[in-house]
Amino acid sequence: MVACIFCMQSIFVYCMAEAMNYTDLLYQAILAAVAGGKEILTVYDTDFSVEYKEDDSPLTLADKKASQKISEMLEHLRIPVLSEEGEHTAFETRRHWKHLWIVDPLDGTKEFVKRNGEFTVNIALVEEGIPKVGVIYSPVLKDIYFAALGLGAFKINKHDFMRIEESVHTLTLDNLVAMAGKLPLAQDHKTYRVVASRSHMSSETYAYIEQLKKQHPEVEIVSTGSSIKMCWVAEGVANEYPRFGPTMEWDTAAGQAILQQAGCELIDYDTKEPMQYNRAELLNHWFIARRKGLL
Repeated sequence: MVACIFCMQSIFVYCMAEAMNYTDLLYQAILAAVAGGKEILTVYDTDFSVEYKEDDSPLTLADKKASQKISEMLEHLRIPVLSEEGEHTAFETRRHWKHLWIVDPLDGTKEFVKRNGEFTVNIALVEEGIPKVGVIYSPVLKDIYFAALGLGAFKINKHDFMRIEESVHTLTLDNLVAMAGKLPLAQDHKTYRVVASRSHMSSETYAYIEQLKKQHPEVEIVSTGSSIKMCWVAEGVANEYPRFGPTMEWDTAAGQAILQQAGCELIDYDTKEPMQYNRAELLNHWFIARRKGLL
């Protein structure tokens, strides 16, 4: 308990001084993601209702409960939060933020509604437009991916995470890293793998994959939902993930942090540079997430 109090006090000092300790903040993001995931599961097996927002994207009680819990878990850190389900602060205010959390409390609500398990909790710490910390947690599949600048990117798989799920708050970040695999994990597949959205495959994506087939002897398409797609690239399951359709900053910030610390990149299709965050326009351009040196 003394160690935990000291950790929280030290984080407060770091935040007030605007000198981020990424590993301390990563630990807090992991705890918040797991807590948010628990809130989601309280709704998952119930007869929940579905609302639709102005952009026709679905919204459930699980989105709201996870958003509230994550905000509560991060509040003491005194870092502003930009969340899909929270109030979107005007850019005139946001542009002065050197640091912020970018949160998607339930990424893949369509998959949640289908009850296929392919949804995640996404939490990223962004510093001057660049994601420095990222956590992606799958409450049903039980995989958790996390990364921080200077530490690297890691995955704790389902079987290991299930053993510590209820006691994760009693463990240290060193404990979690010790039981995780560092990304990328060793992979042995003979095809060029492209991961595609299960619910958002566009005609432009199909055309892009056809072009890849001209560059590689054998192209295999693998599909999953939510930010798991970016995690698969970071892990080495897939070579790239092209997304030629609408996404928002909270859909990609955590995944980009994990990708970058795993030796990958997420490239803005318009600028040809790594995606930047806390922009005036929160809607992302198209992008490609890929392993470096494999195209």
